[in-house]
Amino acid sequence: MKVLDILRVKGNTLYTVQPDEPLAAAVQIMAEKDIGSLVVMEHGDLVGMLTFREVIVCIVKNGGAIGSTLVRTAMDDHPLTCTSETELDEVRRMMLERHARYMPVMNQKVLMGVISLYDVAKAVVDSQNFENQMLKAYIRDWPAEEEARDAKGA
Repeated sequence: MKVLDILRVKGNTLYTVQPDEPLAAAVQIMAEKDIGSLVVMEHGDLVGMLTFREVIVCIVKNGGAIGSTLVRTAMDDHPLTCTSETELDEVRRMMLERHARYMPVMNQKVLMGVISLYDVAKAVVDSQNFENQMLKAYIRDWPAEEEARDAKGA
């Protein structure tokens, strides 16, 4: 399974922010849209990722207030990325190694979407459930000839 498979199911709604926007505005968007991350874009290029983790760290550094902080100050300016062709096993490994909950999907310099650790886990569980159903159906529909042959050989 590849990242493209997740993006197909998830849809293509993207929320971005610019690095020189107030952090308070970015947090408001995240709260209103019930999302955990924003991709930070500048002049059409990915320059960072803002998640609630970066927001919380910034608030703590500022003594509990956002104040006039800009997104640029809080964002992760070296976010982990993948392509739509990246295998899901590789994405899981990368996300676990870096403790990343969100990953922008880039094809060349084009932002294709963002996948979350939740999206990855859901895809794995859905795939396993499908495989289980297929195996159970196969076992239920076991050919009678093979059953008879197996019974004679036992």
